[in-house]
Amino acid sequence: MLLERGAAWPSRVPVVPQRPPAPAAGETIVTFVGHATFLIRTPELCMITDPVFAKRAGPYALIGPRRVREPGVRFADVPRITHILLSHNHYDHCDLAALASLRARDAPRVVTLLGNGRLLRAAGIDDAEELEWWEASREPFLIAATPAQHFSARTPFDRNRALWGGFVVQAGRSRIFFAGDSGYGPHFTAVGERFRNIDLALMPIGAYEPRWFMKDVHMNPQEAVRAHLDTGARQSIGMHFGTFRLTTEGIDAPEDHLARARTAAGLSSHDFFTLSVGGSFTLGSP
Repeated sequence: MLLERGAAWPSRVPVVPQRPPAPAAGETIVTFVGHATFLIRTPELCMITDPVFAKRAGPYALIGPRRVREPGVRFADVPRITHILLSHNHYDHCDLAALASLRARDAPRVVTLLGNGRLLRAAGIDDAEELEWWEASREPFLIAATPAQHFSARTPFDRNRALWGGFVVQAGRSRIFFAGDSGYGPHFTAVGERFRNIDLALMPIGAYEPRWFMKDVHMNPQEAVRAHLDTGARQSIGMHFGTFRLTTEGIDAPEDHLARARTAAGLSSHDFFTLSVGGSFTLGSP
């Protein structure tokens, strides 16, 4: 992999941070903060997925890939968080400084996968709920852990000591599937069979080249379209692209390839699309 030649990325892509809109009664608003960080907001709750606000995806934010796009929502403009959904422990998904700040500010409930509680205690979170695949949270509304084809590690010595996955959540009237990080596999069909009527799937479409190295753990856009169809989701939003240069494809390749894959599958930009960083999408409006 070290010998692979990658496409050049810009050192910085300007982002105009947005203030996330407040949902009206009956609405669910999904805001793309960047990479795999979304706000999922109803009038009653505000979830955040894999919150990462660090400048680098690496230890102590000092090493690792540098952030090319700043978060689309400034941390100070993030509304009060009621729930954090943490899919796994990789640095581009698990920013301990952001988790500690959210904990100190809002005291949210934290739901994650089995084995991540020990790491979260380093962020002052000692009561995270850890779920197995297919297990449901103790919350009075649906938060269920789903499988993913991936792995976990924070150091060379803890590979696969903690579980990884995604979540299906009921946010007001809307059922949302957050896929986390995953290669393509039969678990997407299983998610669709267990959780009917998914209104929106948040699907990874980036960090997929070279395929010989990445195919087992990251989908490419063509596979993400297949996963969208497998789950039966009414709509999907692409994520996990254009923020950190993790692999060899160009910064615009995921969106370009998604457009081609969507057309080849007979889908439209209404069915599977991307949001600008800081952009929002409303479900449940009349």
